[in-house]
Amino acid sequence: MNTFLTQKIEFKKNLNLHLKIQPMKIFTNILVVLAVALLIFNITLIDFKNPLKGDSVVAFVGIAASFCAVLILLIFRMSKKLVDKMNDNI
Repeated sequence: MNTFLTQKIEFKKNLNLHLKIQPMKIFTNILVVLAVALLIFNITLIDFKNPLKGDSVVAFVGIAASFCAVLILLIFRMSKKLVDKMNDNI
């Protein structure tokens, strides 16, 4: 009887973790795609003849910001995976 109850509790715990992870994973994937799209858009705004004048400077700032956003989202995703693995081991 005890093993049945522990299996049932473990199943509910895994189901709850799975349901919580999926929306966050989808949301971070959408944000990564948007950041990459913004990165590509800003690359098209650079004037390669005068890269440090006018709108090209704004484009470089946008490229740097988009790159940072992608890195932060990937770090966040890896940290969530580590937390989930730690919770599974407990």
